[in-house]
Amino acid sequence: MDNSTSRRNFIKTAALASFGALVLPNSLFAYSNDFKTDKKVRVGFIGVGLRGQEHVKLLAKRNDVEIVAFADPDKRMLAASQKILKDNNKSAAQEFSNGEYDYRNLLKLKTVDAVVIATPWEWHLPQGVEAMRAKKIVGMEVSGAIKLQDCWEFVKVYEETKVPIFMMENVCYRRDVMAILNMVRKGMFGELVHGRGGYQHDLRGVLFNDGVTPYNSGAEFGEKGFSEAKWRTEHYVKRNGELYPTHGLGPIAMMMDINRGNRLTRLSSFSSKSVGLHKYITEHSKGGENHPNAKVKFNQGDIVTTQIACENGETILLTHDTSLQRPYDLGFRVQGTEGLWQDFGWGEFNQGHIYFEKTMNHTHRWDNTEKWMKEHDHPMWKKFESTAAGAGHGGMDFFVMNTFIECIKRNIEFPMDVYDLALWYSITPLSEESIAKRGQVVDIPDFTNGKWKTRKPVFGMTDEF
Repeated sequence: MDNSTSRRNFIKTAALASFGALVLPNSLFAYSNDFKTDKKVRVGFIGVGLRGQEHVKLLAKRNDVEIVAFADPDKRMLAASQKILKDNNKSAAQEFSNGEYDYRNLLKLKTVDAVVIATPWEWHLPQGVEAMRAKKIVGMEVSGAIKLQDCWEFVKVYEETKVPIFMMENVCYRRDVMAILNMVRKGMFGELVHGRGGYQHDLRGVLFNDGVTPYNSGAEFGEKGFSEAKWRTEHYVKRNGELYPTHGLGPIAMMMDINRGNRLTRLSSFSSKSVGLHKYITEHSKGGENHPNAKVKFNQGDIVTTQIACENGETILLTHDTSLQRPYDLGFRVQGTEGLWQDFGWGEFNQGHIYFEKTMNHTHRWDNTEKWMKEHDHPMWKKFESTAAGAGHGGMDFFVMNTFIECIKRNIEFPMDVYDLALWYSITPLSEESIAKRGQVVDIPDFTNGKWKTRKPVFGMTDEF
């Protein structure tokens, strides 16, 4: 039997198994841990800026969580986070605000079981590995790695300590994305061949502000900026690559069983010229041609495209597009031997094109996705729709936090783990290397050291998480 026949049989078998006889997740606590699943999960937050506060809001509503401590040098953000607790009739959290390294004192608390890390990208590695070494389960906000070695360090420390880390990629939980995942697992797309995704989001009003309010308010960044403009924009000055790969890659990786029966093998990246951020500064009412930031040279190309090859023969295309005017659209595309889906919006059921050749009698005409999404809505969304209502990013953030807490309580492995984190983060430094070498193909490491061949998919296999 040839490989293509084996692959087709695998797809049919997997489709029959979907939501039926499932491979159970492994134990979360592979290390010695005194956590008892019948008590509240005691959480500390490292970083309570605007993103961290969204997670505080969600966990403050839960009766099975105790928010113990906040670590952040910004008093304004600490005050806002304490107000969230007060508004939800929760006790104030202990504060660690004595400089950038006071989070280390939070990690010493025996009253903390787990930490949520929502800090600038360069802090993810030191804070993540120190938390694992302190035996604190980690929920890590997404980014790309600063250096490739950072990815290996995450894996090394996990394999030494066996303390789990959860990759908090919320777009994997987007409702339309999960409906497509459901269809993929039912075999409706046949054998997958190609996927696309990206971060196509006009961030100019995030990268620059007036130093007081976070969005669309000025042309300052760095020391004169506020919130993300204080640190994120500097990456656009110094770097040039796929800076934020996980939103586009994560959902496609789940559909293609990456790290769990499949793997990424190599990539090639190209970057356009950089003109968008300079134009934004010069045309802003608080900027202009004579503004100091108009003299800044931004290294990051306005459009970065990254081609990725997979072990099982699929290809993936990522696009990073955040410096020019555009509507929000992550640009997803899933294409197989039996079907094709493309999105063109922010995740609503009617914001996409879909085509199934045989079902549609070879019409060669797109159908709107809405009826298909409703019919194949993922069981997780059906179950938690009302609970997720009002949570950030159209409800996606609820699923991220719910998965984090429930996996800890039930001693079940995280569906996005340290190997996913290392792989997805690695796309950033690898793309920088490829661009610097004029698009040269670069090998992608196997952070699982061969375990991808036997690891089984666990994400979205039930109506729980």
